[in-house]
Amino acid sequence: PYRLTPGLALRVGVLGAVALIVFAVLFLRLWSLQVLSGDEYLNAAQNNQLRLVRVEAPRGPIVDRHGRTVVSNVAGIAVRLWVGDLPKEGRYDLIRRLAEVLDVSPQALAREVDEGRADPLTPITVKTSVGEAQRDYLLEHQSEFPGVEIASVFLRDYEYNTLAAHILGHVGEISPEELKTLRREGYRGGDRIGKAGIEAAYDTYLRGKDGLAHLRVDSLGNQVGLREARQVARPGYALRLTLDIRLQRAAERALQHGIDLAHQNDNWAANGGAIVAIDPRDGGILALASAPTFKPSIYVGNVDPEKLAPVVDEDAARRANSPGLNRALAGLYPPGSTWKPVTALAAMQEHVVGAYDSLQCSPVDYYGLDRQAFRNWNPSTDRPMTVAEALAESCDTYFYKVGYSFYQRGGDGRVRMQQWARRFGFGAPTGLDIGGEEEGLLPTPDWRWKSFDSDWDRAWNPGDSIQLAIGQKDLLVTP
Repeated sequence: PYRLTPGLALRVGVLGAVALIVFAVLFLRLWSLQVLSGDEYLNAAQNNQLRLVRVEAPRGPIVDRHGRTVVSNVAGIAVRLWVGDLPKEGRYDLIRRLAEVLDVSPQALAREVDEGRADPLTPITVKTSVGEAQRDYLLEHQSEFPGVEIASVFLRDYEYNTLAAHILGHVGEISPEELKTLRREGYRGGDRIGKAGIEAAYDTYLRGKDGLAHLRVDSLGNQVGLREARQVARPGYALRLTLDIRLQRAAERALQHGIDLAHQNDNWAANGGAIVAIDPRDGGILALASAPTFKPSIYVGNVDPEKLAPVVDEDAARRANSPGLNRALAGLYPPGSTWKPVTALAAMQEHVVGAYDSLQCSPVDYYGLDRQAFRNWNPSTDRPMTVAEALAESCDTYFYKVGYSFYQRGGDGRVRMQQWARRFGFGAPTGLDIGGEEEGLLPTPDWRWKSFDSDWDRAWNPGDSIQLAIGQKDLLVTP
């Protein structure tokens, strides 16, 4: 009738004894680890943390067609902050003290830290081009700045100052928006990429491949051992341009001289311009100058907002006459007398005028119902000319007559000049590899009707003979 027989009681007693012995052993082992050897293991844990860090690869140099270095690298010092290593208490006090040492905005740094908390494995670059005094201070007070890392970086060095600034472009830290689209191509947060010009167009080749290294740090993020290389960084490729840097210098000096000369002659509006020199054998760009210009070095190291404002701020750019605008590619201007060869070729191809036919180059001609005056730039010229002579003399009224001849041919004839102009590339981008081009406008009668139809409905009746000059004197667009 007993539920616990003597045999079962013995077994339960033996099992209980074994359990007590096991728990006693575990207790003694934990006591040994935490009490007897606690300090030893804590010190080992604090001094045996490995961090995998990237070793920045130097960007490839940029040279001109003759191998002269235009852009290279110089060594610099950067301060990075690992957000994951910042203490929870006193975090913003540390940020404030670090900002004071590096002379950066504490509010901006605190904002970056808050944004970087979502990605604690990516450090924040607090400042580049750090001075030696600032570096030495941080190294001497490492214990006061947990999570702060002193790193060697490569900074772009523009050998010729402002020369070819619009072509070369600049480098900057990748933005969150750019990272969303470039992450699949191997880009990561904190990478420095090309932002404009050659630096952006050929960033894949120039940036190289970062290396990897093991870094032993303590629990406060302080380095306690030497960096051990795991994968060597591979520098970027050197890039050779079609540009001739000496010719580029001559073009920029000539452009500035022309502006100064215009000011001396009271042509106050001549505050900018562009020069492009092209090798006719292969289309290579030998020089591409735009004025006013800027120093690409303003993007290197510690960016000064005041120096950067004329390039990125609309109001400041307007006051400085838009130095960041590449007038050779993005400036939209009337073609002026460069349109005359197009007119001449179109006229000969359409048999409007022959190569040896003569037309009068008069001081002034009148067209339209209101007899609007179209004048020649040289009022002293009044004689017949062939096409070659008219091009040599740049006779305006000669080409007004040719343009009017197209108009007199009716609807089909009035668009033939634009069709020939399009074959020359007017109104279309050239496809230059650095980007930033504007297509321009090749106005046609259809375009004019769409753009000014309400005005013409009120001012023009079918059958009226009216010419409209759009953009400049040589481009005659007719209904």
